[in-house]
Amino acid sequence: MSYEPIRRKLAGGEVIILDGGTGTDIQRRGAPMSGDTWCADANLTHPQIVREVHRDYVACGADIITANTYASSPLLFSHIGRAADVNRIDTIAVQLAQEAAAGTDVCVAGSMSTMRPMQTGSDRNNLAHEWPEEEARRLFRMKANGLKAAGADLIMMEMMRDTDYAVWASEAALETGLPVWIGMSAERAEGGGLQGWGRADCRFEDIVTRLAALKPDVMCIMHTSPNDTGEAIGILRKHWSGPIATYPECGYFKSPDWEFVDVIAPADLVAASRDWQRKGASIFGGCCGIGPEHIATLNRELRT
Repeated sequence: MSYEPIRRKLAGGEVIILDGGTGTDIQRRGAPMSGDTWCADANLTHPQIVREVHRDYVACGADIITANTYASSPLLFSHIGRAADVNRIDTIAVQLAQEAAAGTDVCVAGSMSTMRPMQTGSDRNNLAHEWPEEEARRLFRMKANGLKAAGADLIMMEMMRDTDYAVWASEAALETGLPVWIGMSAERAEGGGLQGWGRADCRFEDIVTRLAALKPDVMCIMHTSPNDTGEAIGILRKHWSGPIATYPECGYFKSPDWEFVDVIAPADLVAASRDWQRKGASIFGGCCGIGPEHIATLNRELRT
């Protein structure tokens, strides 16, 4: 496994296919979700399910699978007194993804988030929990360096939604020297424009401006409603001329479980992705609520 096949595809402007919602697929297959750590501990308690999810996405034609490391957020784990567990969980998670990709050219990404404790029964982070910048940066470096040591081929920054923690976390990932893809999440603000997911104080365009300036390998619009993704791409294109990925969500989170409602049909995801392709995207997949059937359809339809 290596990033080189991805680098060549990016250079050639080829379509790249990502996996779907790893955490929600783990839930769908029967692993219990935690009110504290969501899907993170499934790496320890249900490794066979985690490995099976990755294998199915490999079989569907994904070029990149993302290890189940989103929820092992260093902010969240430090808050519950488990910061020392992050690298151990991530090492196991990356190994499970590597086992699923063994013998293929599929690349293994490590996911990195700024997830904080969740509000019970909600999809909102509890923003009352804050960390001094120096401490947050230290925690993010621990996470990023742990993913590199575990053997991740790249780091996927996921649900970057603000102009503070997202910047600190992304800078920590870039310091590792690994390829970094920055995934931003938007939602509709009360005033009608786009804001960072759960951050009414952060205009989406301000987030884009700050993160695009870091010059990652790829910028992504992810965990965003398909209805808002096209507008988000338009904003991103004003500040970024490099490769763009799209991987939307469908349904909603009611901590600790994902609610699989109003799931977009695979054919409709393909149609939406073709529109995003016309707007400049070349990398396609899915986030929470999107499963292997969607990825298999994207792979079959978008590569032709």
